[in-house]
Amino acid sequence: MGRHMAQHLMKGGHQLGVWARRADSAAPLLAAGATLHDSPAALAAASEVVFTMVTASSDFEAVATGPGGIIEGGRRGSVLVDMETISPAVARKVAGVLAARGMDMLDAPVSGGPMGAEQATLSIMAGGKPEVFERIKPLFACMGKTITRVGDSGAGQITKACNQLALLVATQGVAEALHLAGRLGADPAKVREVMLGGVAASRVMELFGKRMVERNYAKGIDTRLYHKDLGIVLELAREAGIASPGGAAVMQQINALMGQGRGQDDLAALITVLEQMSGTVANKGK
Repeated sequence: MGRHMAQHLMKGGHQLGVWARRADSAAPLLAAGATLHDSPAALAAASEVVFTMVTASSDFEAVATGPGGIIEGGRRGSVLVDMETISPAVARKVAGVLAARGMDMLDAPVSGGPMGAEQATLSIMAGGKPEVFERIKPLFACMGKTITRVGDSGAGQITKACNQLALLVATQGVAEALHLAGRLGADPAKVREVMLGGVAASRVMELFGKRMVERNYAKGIDTRLYHKDLGIVLELAREAGIASPGGAAVMQQINALMGQGRGQDDLAALITVLEQMSGTVANKGK
Protein backbone atom coordinates (compact mmCIF):
# COMPACT_ATOMS: atom_id res chain seq x y z
CA MET A 1 0.00 0.00 0.00
CA GLY A 2 2.77 2.41 0.91
CA ARG A 3 4.38 2.04 -2.50
CA HIS A 4 1.15 2.98 -4.30
CA MET A 5 0.64 5.93 -1.96
CA ALA A 6 4.17 7.17 -2.62
CA GLN A 7 3.67 6.84 -6.38
CA HIS A 8 0.60 9.07 -6.16
CA LEU A 9 2.65 11.73 -4.39
CA MET A 10 5.13 11.64 -7.27
CA LYS A 11 2.30 11.83 -9.81
CA GLY A 12 1.10 14.91 -7.92
CA GLY A 13 4.38 16.62 -8.77
CA HIS A 14 6.18 16.16 -5.45
CA GLN A 15 9.85 15.26 -5.19
CA LEU A 16 10.25 12.01 -3.29
CA GLY A 17 13.01 10.49 -1.24
CA VAL A 18 12.66 6.95 0.03
CA TRP A 19 14.04 4.55 2.59
CA ALA A 20 12.78 0.98 2.89
CA ARG A 21 13.62 -2.02 5.00
CA ARG A 22 13.41 -4.21 1.88
CA ALA A 23 15.17 -3.14 -1.31
CA ASP A 24 12.45 -4.59 -3.54
CA SER A 25 9.86 -2.30 -1.93
CA ALA A 26 11.77 0.79 -3.03
CA ALA A 27 12.76 -0.41 -6.50
CA PRO A 28 9.64 0.77 -8.43
CA LEU A 29 9.86 4.20 -6.77
CA LEU A 30 13.54 4.56 -7.61
CA ALA A 31 12.78 3.58 -11.20
CA ALA A 32 10.19 6.37 -11.29
CA GLY A 33 12.71 8.97 -10.13
CA ALA A 34 12.73 8.84 -6.35
CA THR A 35 15.98 9.36 -4.44
CA LEU A 36 17.26 6.56 -2.20
CA HIS A 37 18.47 7.33 1.34
CA ASP A 38 20.43 4.93 3.50
CA SER A 39 18.58 5.57 6.76
CA PRO A 40 15.41 7.19 8.11
CA ALA A 41 17.62 9.94 9.56
CA ALA A 42 19.15 10.72 6.17
CA LEU A 43 15.71 10.77 4.58
CA ALA A 44 14.37 13.13 7.26
CA ALA A 45 17.35 15.47 6.85
CA ALA A 46 16.47 15.90 3.18
CA SER A 47 12.68 16.24 3.64
CA GLU A 48 10.07 18.72 4.79
CA VAL A 49 7.50 15.96 5.34
CA VAL A 50 8.17 12.28 6.04
CA PHE A 51 5.49 9.61 5.63
CA THR A 52 5.84 6.26 7.36
CA MET A 53 3.95 3.07 6.46
CA VAL A 54 5.42 0.13 8.36
CA THR A 55 3.64 -2.62 10.30
CA ALA A 56 3.48 -2.54 14.09
CA SER A 57 3.92 -0.06 16.94
CA SER A 58 7.44 -1.29 17.66
CA ASP A 59 8.43 -0.91 13.99
CA PHE A 60 7.20 2.68 13.97
CA GLU A 61 9.01 3.58 17.19
CA ALA A 62 12.25 2.15 15.79
CA VAL A 63 11.96 4.10 12.54
CA ALA A 64 10.84 7.31 14.23
CA THR A 65 12.93 7.56 17.40
CA GLY A 66 15.37 4.65 17.36
CA PRO A 67 19.07 4.76 16.39
CA GLY A 68 19.37 6.28 12.93
CA GLY A 69 15.70 7.22 13.13
CA ILE A 70 13.75 10.15 11.73
CA ILE A 71 14.26 12.18 14.91
CA GLU A 72 18.02 12.25 14.32
CA GLY A 73 17.65 13.94 10.93
CA GLY A 74 14.40 15.85 11.25
CA ARG A 75 14.49 19.61 11.28
CA ARG A 76 12.50 22.05 13.41
CA GLY A 77 9.17 22.62 11.65
CA SER A 78 9.28 19.36 9.69
CA VAL A 79 6.36 16.92 9.89
CA LEU A 80 6.16 13.17 10.36
CA VAL A 81 2.94 11.58 9.07
CA ASP A 82 2.45 8.01 10.25
CA MET A 83 -0.10 6.02 8.22
CA GLU A 84 -0.14 2.40 9.40
CA THR A 85 -2.30 1.09 12.26
CA ILE A 86 -0.62 1.25 15.67
CA SER A 87 -1.46 1.89 19.31
CA PRO A 88 -2.82 5.40 20.01
CA ALA A 89 -0.59 5.50 23.08
CA VAL A 90 2.51 4.93 20.96
CA ALA A 91 1.37 7.60 18.49
CA ARG A 92 1.01 10.11 21.32
CA LYS A 93 4.33 9.10 22.87
CA VAL A 94 6.27 9.57 19.63
CA ALA A 95 4.46 12.83 18.90
CA GLY A 96 5.57 14.10 22.31
CA VAL A 97 9.19 13.12 21.75
CA LEU A 98 9.21 14.82 18.35
CA ALA A 99 7.53 17.95 19.73
CA ALA A 100 10.39 18.34 22.19
CA ARG A 101 12.66 18.65 19.14
CA GLY A 102 10.40 21.17 17.42
CA MET A 103 8.91 18.64 14.99
CA ASP A 104 5.21 18.01 14.35
CA MET A 105 3.41 14.73 13.79
CA LEU A 106 0.07 13.48 12.48
CA ASP A 107 -1.17 9.96 13.11
CA ALA A 108 -3.11 9.30 9.91
CA PRO A 109 -4.03 5.64 9.39
CA VAL A 110 -6.02 4.70 6.30
CA SER A 111 -8.89 2.47 5.27
CA GLY A 112 -9.53 1.14 1.79
CA GLY A 113 -7.00 -1.64 1.38
CA PRO A 114 -4.62 -2.24 -1.53
CA MET A 115 -7.28 -1.27 -4.07
CA GLY A 116 -7.88 2.06 -2.35
CA ALA A 117 -4.13 2.71 -2.24
CA GLU A 118 -3.75 1.85 -5.92
CA GLN A 119 -6.72 3.99 -7.01
CA ALA A 120 -5.98 6.89 -4.60
CA THR A 121 -9.41 6.50 -2.98
CA LEU A 122 -8.31 5.85 0.60
CA SER A 123 -10.15 7.15 3.63
CA ILE A 124 -7.62 9.02 5.77
CA MET A 125 -8.34 9.71 9.45
CA ALA A 126 -5.87 12.12 11.03
CA GLY A 127 -5.03 13.10 14.59
CA GLY A 128 -2.92 16.16 15.38
CA LYS A 129 -2.85 19.95 15.34
CA PRO A 130 -5.39 21.61 13.00
CA GLU A 131 -2.77 23.81 11.36
CA VAL A 132 -0.49 20.84 10.68
CA PHE A 133 -3.40 18.91 9.19
CA GLU A 134 -4.23 21.81 6.86
CA ARG A 135 -0.61 21.98 5.77
CA ILE A 136 -0.53 18.27 4.89
CA LYS A 137 -4.06 18.02 3.47
CA PRO A 138 -2.98 18.72 -0.15
CA LEU A 139 -0.59 15.77 0.11
CA PHE A 140 -3.34 13.56 1.53
CA ALA A 141 -5.47 14.56 -1.47
CA CYS A 142 -2.96 12.77 -3.71
CA MET A 143 -3.72 9.51 -1.92
CA GLY A 144 -7.32 9.57 -0.75
CA LYS A 145 -10.85 10.87 -1.22
CA THR A 146 -12.20 11.02 2.35
CA ILE A 147 -9.77 13.11 4.38
CA THR A 148 -10.81 14.01 7.91
CA ARG A 149 -9.09 15.42 10.98
CA VAL A 150 -10.80 13.53 13.80
CA GLY A 151 -9.08 15.17 16.77
CA ASP A 152 -5.78 15.70 18.52
CA SER A 153 -2.79 13.37 18.63
CA GLY A 154 -3.85 9.71 18.84
CA ALA A 155 -7.38 10.35 17.57
CA GLY A 156 -6.56 9.01 14.13
CA GLN A 157 -5.47 5.69 15.62
CA ILE A 158 -8.53 5.54 17.89
CA THR A 159 -10.74 6.04 14.84
CA LYS A 160 -8.90 3.31 12.94
CA ALA A 161 -9.31 0.93 15.87
CA CYS A 162 -13.06 1.55 15.84
CA ASN A 163 -13.09 1.04 12.07
CA GLN A 164 -11.31 -2.29 12.40
CA LEU A 165 -13.64 -3.48 15.14
CA ALA A 166 -16.71 -2.75 13.03
CA LEU A 167 -15.13 -4.30 9.95
CA LEU A 168 -14.04 -7.48 11.70
CA VAL A 169 -17.32 -8.13 13.50
CA ALA A 170 -19.18 -7.50 10.23
CA THR A 171 -16.90 -9.92 8.38
CA GLN A 172 -17.60 -12.59 10.96
CA GLY A 173 -21.32 -11.96 10.49
CA VAL A 174 -21.01 -12.33 6.71
CA ALA A 175 -19.03 -15.55 7.14
CA GLU A 176 -21.64 -17.01 9.49
CA ALA A 177 -24.53 -16.02 7.19
CA LEU A 178 -22.98 -17.50 4.05
CA HIS A 179 -21.87 -20.62 5.91
CA LEU A 180 -25.37 -21.12 7.29
CA ALA A 181 -26.83 -20.69 3.81
CA GLY A 182 -24.57 -23.38 2.42
CA ARG A 183 -25.24 -25.82 5.27
CA LEU A 184 -28.99 -25.45 4.77
CA GLY A 185 -28.75 -26.21 1.06
CA ALA A 186 -29.05 -22.67 -0.36
CA ASP A 187 -26.60 -21.22 -2.86
CA PRO A 188 -24.33 -18.80 -0.90
CA ALA A 189 -23.70 -16.77 -4.07
CA LYS A 190 -27.42 -16.22 -4.59
CA VAL A 191 -27.97 -15.47 -0.90
CA ARG A 192 -25.22 -12.86 -1.00
CA GLU A 193 -26.75 -11.34 -4.15
CA VAL A 194 -30.09 -10.93 -2.39
CA MET A 195 -28.52 -9.47 0.75
CA LEU A 196 -26.62 -6.90 -1.30
CA GLY A 197 -30.00 -5.51 -2.34
CA GLY A 198 -31.33 -5.17 1.20
CA VAL A 199 -30.53 -3.72 4.60
CA ALA A 200 -27.72 -6.25 5.12
CA ALA A 201 -25.80 -4.77 2.20
CA SER A 202 -22.32 -3.44 3.02
CA ARG A 203 -18.85 -3.09 1.60
CA VAL A 204 -17.91 -6.02 3.78
CA MET A 205 -20.63 -8.15 2.17
CA GLU A 206 -19.57 -6.91 -1.25
CA LEU A 207 -15.82 -7.47 -0.93
CA PHE A 208 -15.25 -10.18 1.67
CA GLY A 209 -18.48 -11.98 0.83
CA LYS A 210 -17.40 -12.23 -2.79
CA ARG A 211 -14.09 -13.76 -1.76
CA MET A 212 -15.89 -16.24 0.51
CA VAL A 213 -18.25 -17.34 -2.26
CA GLU A 214 -15.37 -17.66 -4.71
CA ARG A 215 -13.12 -19.28 -2.07
CA ASN A 216 -10.44 -16.79 -3.01
CA TYR A 217 -8.19 -16.20 -0.01
CA ALA A 218 -5.04 -14.99 -1.77
CA LYS A 219 -3.73 -11.51 -2.58
CA GLY A 220 -5.92 -9.61 -0.13
CA ILE A 221 -4.88 -8.04 3.17
CA ASP A 222 -3.09 -10.58 5.35
CA THR A 223 -5.09 -11.91 8.29
CA ARG A 224 -1.97 -11.42 10.44
CA LEU A 225 -2.43 -7.65 10.09
CA TYR A 226 -6.03 -7.84 11.26
CA HIS A 227 -4.81 -9.99 14.15
CA LYS A 228 -2.43 -7.18 15.11
CA ASP A 229 -5.14 -4.55 14.75
CA LEU A 230 -7.71 -6.48 16.78
CA GLY A 231 -5.14 -6.93 19.52
CA ILE A 232 -4.90 -3.13 19.70
CA VAL A 233 -8.71 -2.86 19.81
CA LEU A 234 -9.10 -5.33 22.65
CA GLU A 235 -6.31 -3.69 24.63
CA LEU A 236 -8.00 -0.31 24.25
CA ALA A 237 -11.29 -1.82 25.43
CA ARG A 238 -9.56 -3.39 28.42
CA GLU A 239 -7.93 -0.11 29.35
CA ALA A 240 -11.28 1.68 29.04
CA GLY A 241 -12.98 -0.93 31.24
CA ILE A 242 -15.55 -1.86 28.60
CA ALA A 243 -16.57 -5.17 27.07
CA SER A 244 -16.06 -6.03 23.42
CA PRO A 245 -17.80 -9.42 23.10
CA GLY A 246 -17.94 -9.28 19.31
CA GLY A 247 -14.28 -8.41 19.04
CA ALA A 248 -13.33 -11.17 21.48
CA ALA A 249 -15.30 -13.74 19.50
CA VAL A 250 -13.69 -12.75 16.23
CA MET A 251 -10.26 -12.90 17.85
CA GLN A 252 -10.86 -16.56 18.63
CA GLN A 253 -11.61 -17.23 14.96
CA ILE A 254 -8.57 -15.28 13.79
CA ASN A 255 -6.41 -17.10 16.35
CA ALA A 256 -7.57 -20.35 14.77
CA LEU A 257 -6.40 -19.20 11.35
CA MET A 258 -3.09 -18.00 12.76
CA GLY A 259 -2.64 -21.35 14.51
CA GLN A 260 -3.04 -23.09 11.16
CA GLY A 261 -0.23 -21.00 9.70
CA ARG A 262 -2.64 -19.04 7.51
CA GLY A 263 -1.68 -15.55 8.61
CA GLN A 264 -1.04 -14.51 5.00
CA ASP A 265 -4.49 -15.56 3.81
CA ASP A 266 -7.14 -12.90 3.27
CA LEU A 267 -9.60 -12.29 6.11
CA ALA A 268 -12.34 -13.97 4.03
CA ALA A 269 -10.76 -17.25 5.12
CA LEU A 270 -12.69 -16.83 8.40
CA ILE A 271 -15.47 -18.84 6.77
CA THR A 272 -13.19 -21.89 6.61
CA VAL A 273 -12.88 -21.89 10.41
CA LEU A 274 -16.67 -22.19 10.64
CA GLU A 275 -16.64 -24.99 8.08
CA GLN A 276 -14.05 -26.88 10.10
CA MET A 277 -16.04 -26.41 13.30
CA SER A 278 -19.18 -27.75 11.60
CA GLY A 279 -17.28 -30.72 10.27
CA THR A 280 -16.08 -31.56 13.79
CA VAL A 281 -19.60 -31.35 15.19
CA ALA A 282 -20.95 -33.52 12.39
CA ASN A 283 -18.32 -36.17 12.97
CA LYS A 284 -19.07 -36.30 16.67
CA GLY A 285 -22.72 -36.86 15.88
CA LYS A 286 -22.03 -40.01 13.85
